[in-house]
Amino acid sequence: MLKHSLIAIAALGLITVSASAGKVVDINIKAADTARIDKEDLGNKKVVTEEMLGLRKTTLFDENVKPAEGDFKRASAGTADRFERAYTNAPPMIPHDVEGMLPIVKGNNACLGCHMPDVAPSVKATAIPASHFASFRPATGMAADGKITKEGKSVDNTSDFMTVTKKMDTLNHARFNCSQCHAPQANIDTLVANTFTPDFGSDEQKSKSNLLDVINAGVK
Repeated sequence: MLKHSLIAIAALGLITVSASAGKVVDINIKAADTARIDKEDLGNKKVVTEEMLGLRKTTLFDENVKPAEGDFKRASAGTADRFERAYTNAPPMIPHDVEGMLPIVKGNNACLGCHMPDVAPSVKATAIPASHFASFRPATGMAADGKITKEGKSVDNTSDFMTVTKKMDTLNHARFNCSQCHAPQANIDTLVANTFTPDFGSDEQKSKSNLLDVINAGVK
């Protein structure tokens, strides 16, 4: 019912769906500018002043330092370009305006209206990944002989076991508070340059999660 209602609302123009909303942009490109990195890299400086050391960018004796005022106004949901993830399977940052959507409280999560997997394709939203419909919390206990048990199996310690994945039919409530990991972004320059370069296995990983498929990769 919710899916059909949202499609109908989108058709009426109350939710704007942009044809370019699927574009993925790198929001760190300015911070990774080579000229800026060279200028801010303390490793190549013969003299490092106190103004260079901190994020204040001013002397420690200045008591009138104020944080930069960030402008969080962005394109509305359905019209904004997506942000490239910081690294493979990193939580994607929120590219659209969240006015009236936060905070998320029990019984009211505005994110679910567009991002549930059965609705997302219709409104060109990023679908909640399969990892959010799974539990990674194993049943642990202690047997009569004092051995630790994990999912009914005896283990030497709780780390000697592959990650247990229990698929669920509903969204895991441990993932309900979306803004705990996903955050809106301000139209503001970063305080420091960024030398980190993500190594994505494919272009798809820049905007899609495959965590559930690879969570035990390399574990025996």
